[in-house]
Amino acid sequence: MSHDIWALSQAGELDDDDAATQRSPLLDAKVMMVDDEPLMTELIQTHLEDAGYRNFVVTHDPREALDLLRREEVGVLLLDLMMPQMSGFDLLQAIRADRDLRYTPVIVLTATTGADAKLRALQLGATDFLSKPVDASELGLRVRNTLAYHQYHKRQANLDGVTGLPNQRLFDRGLAQMVANGARVRGLLAHFSITVPECLHLRESLGQGSADELTKVLARRLEKFATDESVATPMVTPVEQAPRTARLAADQFGLLIEGIASPRDVEALAQRLVAMLAAPVTVGQHDIHGSAWVGIALSPTDGIGVEALRKGADLAARQAQQRGMVRYQFASADLNAQSLRKMTLGLQLRGAAGRGELELHYQPKLSVVGNRMVGCEALVRWNHPEHGLMPPGEFIFLAEELGLICEIGTWVMGSACREAAAWAARGLGHLKVAVNVSKRQFQRGDLCACVQETLRVSGLAADQLVLELTESMLMDDVAGGLELMHALTRLGVTLSIDDFGTGYSSLNYLKHFPLSELKIDRSFITDLPGSAADVAIVRAIIDLGHNLGMSVVAEGIETTAQLACLQQFDCDHYQGYLYSKPLPAAKFAALLADCDRMPVAAPHPALTGQA
Repeated sequence: MSHDIWALSQAGELDDDDAATQRSPLLDAKVMMVDDEPLMTELIQTHLEDAGYRNFVVTHDPREALDLLRREEVGVLLLDLMMPQMSGFDLLQAIRADRDLRYTPVIVLTATTGADAKLRALQLGATDFLSKPVDASELGLRVRNTLAYHQYHKRQANLDGVTGLPNQRLFDRGLAQMVANGARVRGLLAHFSITVPECLHLRESLGQGSADELTKVLARRLEKFATDESVATPMVTPVEQAPRTARLAADQFGLLIEGIASPRDVEALAQRLVAMLAAPVTVGQHDIHGSAWVGIALSPTDGIGVEALRKGADLAARQAQQRGMVRYQFASADLNAQSLRKMTLGLQLRGAAGRGELELHYQPKLSVVGNRMVGCEALVRWNHPEHGLMPPGEFIFLAEELGLICEIGTWVMGSACREAAAWAARGLGHLKVAVNVSKRQFQRGDLCACVQETLRVSGLAADQLVLELTESMLMDDVAGGLELMHALTRLGVTLSIDDFGTGYSSLNYLKHFPLSELKIDRSFITDLPGSAADVAIVRAIIDLGHNLGMSVVAEGIETTAQLACLQQFDCDHYQGYLYSKPLPAAKFAALLADCDRMPVAAPHPALTGQA
């Protein structure tokens, strides 16, 4: 008996003092008995209960045994050979012929002392023997050793020897159970096939021990990732039956995540997974950076069978590695096309400002009473060489994911300030220009210095610059945000809270922020004046803003009826297509030059095609 099997078997025998704090997992195994004599099964159960076993399945009719074995997770079967309804030999032969039951440990019970019966039972696959009448000590030892041997071989058959992760066999079984339970889980099931070539390269360069060390670290990271609350959803299938992680080959791991809302969320997980596995691992005196390549197959999108999902994910991982441009790839052609377009756009977005591809459009901000232009909002556009003029909704999320948002935000602020200063120099008015500040810009720590330098270089007066912030960025770090806002207001710039009403800010905090302007989100404007709820919300926001000493701006005004509501509610300013869509700098400058000659509450003729 190997040391591992001996250790498992010894775990079944504990002193009374130890039993209170430690219980062998072998004692929790389910013991099944098939014997036509109830007195015999009662005697055996009593002996085993005295030894610490608690889970039993008993039948006195061998014809029921196969169905019971299929329903129960049996650790060992105690089988009488001589029964009138069906012999133990016939039942043993049926068990060994069943694909799912063939490896069940079977200890046969016999009162026959002849060698022929024992030889026949061994030929049919009996694991061990017990002679009737049963000796309690021998019974306990044989059950214990049989369970330990079975558990050891079960572990060898299902777990990777280096990492302890499930292997391909157990992983496939878990995947099958997850797929079968798919109807009870909302969302997608994602099968990630992960290849890390360094696991092989390290073996060739530094030896097997170093390769195993790297593999163990990556396995622990993968296990932690799979159970992270921000990644994982509660398992519908028990973890021991449906593992999330596996080691599938020397350089390959598997990961299963269920209940994902959309392919975009799957892609975000893939990005996090690649970054997590790429973090350096110290092996000896070397820092190893893993280069994970991830293939993704989704159920039910890419199939519901284990084989289809496994092949799809493996093929996608190989294709990602061969192409070398992106670390992850979907098995689905459509999702791959979307991912490739996104990746290509991301690469092209780097340096777009330096190539002169970014430009600003300006949307006028007007007084509700008198329709006088009081300012504008600068909105970035990407003049893509292939796709033409792209609105921010098509690329700003990419800039955030790729860490380019601060670079673009700095460019927007600098360009808007230079153009506004140029308009003032041409005598086109002391116009306030608003720019949006991203969450990352606000949190990076150099926003105040950036604003100060931008104003110095552009020559724009500080009171002409409006910085638009969102509720969420203000609430993430209230103390730090408050300090930064006060520093900005000391420079003389105006602070505005954008999309008000869509976040979860506390009014108790809001009253302390040095804000001068509040912008009502367009979602509350769309159904005015028909929605009584929106009427009440808009009126309340306007009153709130005024009571806190702020001017109030309504966004998305497209009808005269909406503008009439704002006039009735004493709103200060508005933006929207009713007056003008965002305009390129040259057209906006022309609008500024003519604004004094425009009729009240009417768009400029150039915007209606009458000029």
